[in-house]
Amino acid sequence: MSSKEEQIEQFDPNGVGRQGSLFGLPFTPETAEVVIIPVPWDVTVSYAAGTAGGPMGVLEASPQIDYFLPDIAEAWKIGIAMEDISTSWAERGAMLRDKVEPYIEALEAGADTAELAKEHAAMLNEVELASEQLRDWLAHQSGKYLDAGKVVGVLGGDHSTPLGLMSALAVRHQEFGILQIDAHADLREAYEGFRYSHASIMTNALELPQVQRLVQVGVRDYCEAEHGKVVNSGGRIVSFHDQALKEEQFAGATWHDQCARIIEALPDKVYVSFDIDGLDPKLCPHTGTPVAGGFELEEALYLIKQVVKSGRKIIGFDLCEVGPGQDEWDGNVGARALYRLACWAGSPS
Repeated sequence: MSSKEEQIEQFDPNGVGRQGSLFGLPFTPETAEVVIIPVPWDVTVSYAAGTAGGPMGVLEASPQIDYFLPDIAEAWKIGIAMEDISTSWAERGAMLRDKVEPYIEALEAGADTAELAKEHAAMLNEVELASEQLRDWLAHQSGKYLDAGKVVGVLGGDHSTPLGLMSALAVRHQEFGILQIDAHADLREAYEGFRYSHASIMTNALELPQVQRLVQVGVRDYCEAEHGKVVNSGGRIVSFHDQALKEEQFAGATWHDQCARIIEALPDKVYVSFDIDGLDPKLCPHTGTPVAGGFELEEALYLIKQVVKSGRKIIGFDLCEVGPGQDEWDGNVGARALYRLACWAGSPS
């Protein structure tokens, strides 16, 4: 196996993007500083399935990007690589999704929740067991790279997928904060009967005592119970809702100043959880649960850049809910978001 230095020496960053590796880069998980673990899983999605195909959609679109970033000198040399997409998890997820869909359809049609849960108890237990095994698998996979000094990111899949990485980080850090860019609060309790629902990821993350604070940005679709959880969190959850941010901007506030206020709420170590539906849905029309409003891509990436510029350290990240759709648009946007996020996470600056 060639060394990282040899891979850099033999690579032309101005050449034609080559299919087969993430961004067409020459690195492997062994030589890269930033390792992406793809998780093709969307078993509990409650609106539109398809985000299990997100990792493949991003991978296929990713060689079309150019590498130069004005903020990070020779950013591509940081080294970014992705593990192979797990066919076993993809197949297991697809099998379980087929079992889940009739249950969710019945819920949405108004079936009695308690009776439906009894009828589908075996399925609910099977999904919970599989979700726990996925969490543990990801914690093990990411732990190997973390212990080797690498930065690890998850490419989902739905937003339930990064829990294992968060758990692995909790073993290795006494405390850290989560910066969540998202259209949804994801603070539901076992949504639709699924403890590890995509809509419950932050409830599950907050069960880790090492998560000092959750800072949510761009949320614009949430229920009263989720609002109550924020209000009653004693400051552990801080939400900068899309409506409030926009209204401040209408009154003259700048995004730069708002970013400073958001970052002030974060501790020194930060995990970035980027649900792509935090963006305006024109940029991600096939995401699982699109919501009108949201950020331009540069707005979200500016916030991430300012986190690093503030002196805080990104210790891990995820990009979730990319739905590939019928063309490469969602994968194209997802690839650009992932590249910039990975570069800032791996940047020494």
